[in-house]
Amino acid sequence: MSAGRVVYVGGMGRSGSTLLERALAQLPGVCGIGETVYMWQRGVVNDERCGCGVAFSRCPFWTEVGERAFGGWANVDTDHVAALRRKADDVKHVPGLLLGVHTASWHRAAAEYVSYYERLYAAVREVSGCDVVVDSSKVTSLAYLLARSPRVDLSLVHILRDPRAVAYSWTKVVRRPEVTDSEAYMPRYSPTYMGALYSGHHVLLEALRLRGVPTLNLRYEDFADAPEVAVRRTAAFAHLEYDRDAVFGADDRTLRLETVHTASGNPSRFRTGAVDVRRDDSWTERMPLRQKAVVSALTSPLLAAYRYRPVSRNAATPRG
Repeated sequence: MSAGRVVYVGGMGRSGSTLLERALAQLPGVCGIGETVYMWQRGVVNDERCGCGVAFSRCPFWTEVGERAFGGWANVDTDHVAALRRKADDVKHVPGLLLGVHTASWHRAAAEYVSYYERLYAAVREVSGCDVVVDSSKVTSLAYLLARSPRVDLSLVHILRDPRAVAYSWTKVVRRPEVTDSEAYMPRYSPTYMGALYSGHHVLLEALRLRGVPTLNLRYEDFADAPEVAVRRTAAFAHLEYDRDAVFGADDRTLRLETVHTASGNPSRFRTGAVDVRRDDSWTERMPLRQKAVVSALTSPLLAAYRYRPVSRNAATPRG
């Protein structure tokens, strides 16, 4: 069973990946499904809200996907999927993949784990009638696992953002609106932790390009400053049919977003209608200088590689 063409958005959270996925999902023949890596727990087990607004179990789209992929979600042993993920889908396994030193047991677990995604993507294509699936999971190790599958035609959109902006964003309190029976919030992390994480994940994603995975580097800042140019460029890279009027409204900064069946992701996945794309540079004034300096030190090679300015008391915007 072929899973077909999958555009995988890799990188760090809080980098504009949800809006980019939403924009791509407006194009003909493209289906955006959100961060599926979290779907098994948040959707199947916790029954959180789909991007369409209803609980996962009551969403007609995901119900039909589950039937076609697994004969119904009740047939998916989510504890087993979680165990496979712990064994195979972790960034600590990526160096072993690069060096080719994993055990036969790990390879069996990885193959079984990926088979769930292969069946999922194939069913999404059938139910949606689309040729291309966009998965914005962003998890680096999952990108490596999917790249190994002969049934997945994978391309990677490597989304970037100034690491200090990413680190600052993860200190914010953000409520998860898909959880309706209690108050739930997205996790928060220290700038030091996020700086180290940023460097590790982006370096590994660059290595995936060297392994032959078609990759497009796209900066959040470029997307926010010129959304139409960025979407058109991404569509060309992924060989998608580009229709400007399907994505944008009266001007090239305003997305026209329809309801989508995203299984998990940033709260912005619930936004519909006209959405103006604007760069958020609040970190430049609100992030303490010491935190900027720490993150800059931890990510200095990537700051230069991705054309971001070193730490300053002034607003740090991308070069050119």
